[in-house]
Amino acid sequence: MNRERIWNMLKSIPLHVVIISMLVIWLIPTLGVFVTSFRSRQAVRESGWWTILSKPAIPGEQEYATACASCHGSAGDQVAAANLSDPEVVSNYTKTNRLLVLLREDIDGQPHVEDPEWQTLLQDKARTREALDTLAPVSQHLGVLSGSGPATDYRLTLSNWIDALVGYKGTSTYQQDCAGGVSETGKFECDASDLLNPEGMAHAFVNSLMVTVPATTLPILIAAFAAYAFAWLDFKGRTWLFAILVGLQIVPLQMTLVPIAKLYSQLGLEDSFLGIWLFHTGFGLPYAIYLLRNFLGGLPRDLFESIYLDGADHWTAFWRLALPLALPAVASLGIFQFLWVWNDLLVAIILLPGHPVLTYQITNLIDPRGGNWHLLTAAAFLSMLVPMIIFLAFQRYFVKGMLAGAVKGQA
Repeated sequence: MNRERIWNMLKSIPLHVVIISMLVIWLIPTLGVFVTSFRSRQAVRESGWWTILSKPAIPGEQEYATACASCHGSAGDQVAAANLSDPEVVSNYTKTNRLLVLLREDIDGQPHVEDPEWQTLLQDKARTREALDTLAPVSQHLGVLSGSGPATDYRLTLSNWIDALVGYKGTSTYQQDCAGGVSETGKFECDASDLLNPEGMAHAFVNSLMVTVPATTLPILIAAFAAYAFAWLDFKGRTWLFAILVGLQIVPLQMTLVPIAKLYSQLGLEDSFLGIWLFHTGFGLPYAIYLLRNFLGGLPRDLFESIYLDGADHWTAFWRLALPLALPAVASLGIFQFLWVWNDLLVAIILLPGHPVLTYQITNLIDPRGGNWHLLTAAAFLSMLVPMIIFLAFQRYFVKGMLAGAVKGQA
C-alpha cells in the first residue's frame, strides 16, 4: 500500500511541476509590473524592479571611483583648486563634451586620469562617441556630489498611479505640480475634480465600466432565453436556425465595422454607448447561445417533465429550474464576454472615439516624443485589475462552464 502511494505521488510530480511553472511564468511579469508602478521615473529608467531589495546604486558611482576618486576623493573635495562638491565648479561641466575636453588636458605634464584604460579611451580621437557615453555617468555623479543634480529617488511612491489617474503629462509629477495648492501648469484644479480629466485613466475607467457591464449583461440575458427555446421548445426550423448561429461565430467583426459605422451615422448612434452595446451584443450572441444551449440541453429531461406535470409553464420552468441550474455556464460566459469587451480596442476606437476606454487611454498617456512611458506600469495594472477580480470571483464556475454539455445529464 505504501509502495502504491509513493508511486502515485511520483507520477503526479510532472503535473505539479508544469502547474507551478505556469504560475511562475504568469506571476513574475505581473509582480514586475506591480512593483514598477510604485517606483519613481528615474528609478525605472536606471534599474530593474528586482533591485528594490538591494542597496540603491548611486548613478555613476563606480565610474567616478575608477577614474576620479583616487585624486579628488570619494566626496570630490580633496583638491581645493577643483572642488567637485562645489556647484559652481560642476556647473561648468554639465555637458559630457566639456568634461571630455578637460580630461584630455594634461596636468603638470601627466595625463589627467591615471587609469590606463581610461587614458586610452580619452586620448583616442576615433573613440570620441564611446568616451562621451562612458563619461555620462561621471557627469551625473558630479551633479550628485555638488547637489546641483538630484540623486535618484528609489523610495516607493504613488506618483505613477496618481499621474495616470488624472492624466498628468509633464516633466515632474502631479503632486509636485500641485504642491502649493495651485497647478503651476494651469491644467489642473488640484482637487478631486481632476479625476474627471478626460485625459486621465480614472475617466477612462468609468467609460470602460459603462461599456462593459451592459455589453456583458445584455447578450447573456438574451442568449439565456434563446438557449432555453432551442433546448426545450419544439418549433419549425429550430435545427437550421441553430446551425446558422453556429456558423455566425466564424464571421470576423472587422468585416462589419465600416458598414455598421455608416449605419450608426445615419441613425444618429455614432459615438454613443447604445451603439457599442448593440454591437457587442450582436457579436456576443452566437457563442453565448451556443454555449448555454449545449448546457441546458444536457440537463435531465425528467426534471422538466416533472415541473410541467406540476402545472408550470415555460416561463416558470426557465426562471425556477433552467436558469439556476445553468449558473456555472452563465458565470463562465460572463467571464469570457467581460474580458473580451474590457480588452477591446478596435471597436472602441471606431464606434466610441469621443469616450476613450482604458485600452485606448493607455496609449494617450505617452506624448508624441515617447515621454511618460513610466506611467504605463500603473496604467496597465489599472486596466487588468478588474478582470483579475472578476476571474477570481467566478473561478469556481469557470471549469464547470468550460465543460458545459460535455457530460449528458450533469448540471
